Amino acid sequence: MFSVKIVGSDAFIEMPTSTRELYFQLGMYADDDGFVNPRKIMRMIGSSDDDLKMLIAKRFVLIFENGVIVIKHWRVNNMIRKDFYQQTDYLEQKKILFIKENK
Repeated sequence: MFSVKIVGSDAFIEMPTSTRELYFQLGMYADDDGFVNPRKIMRMIGSSDDDLKMLIAKRFVLIFENGVIVIKHWRVNNMIRKDFYQQTDYLEQKKILFIKENK
């Protein structure tokens, strides 16, 4: 799911359609912790590097040195039942993050 608080925000709506599409596709392919390697998805949908740069600049995603990204508002967009949850493969990157009280 995607939260209207996020995808209905002025910051989100003001981005180009191609950038918003990339965000939605990243959300569809991300693992249960919100991590995804964006390059495959970008190739699948014909997204440009500028689209990813825009998501990074607007802080909708955070990027790691190895190119993996995490969707910043993952827990606002998604609530995964504990019996369905599968931990990410990107454990080193996950260790760097912390979750704010507002998720």
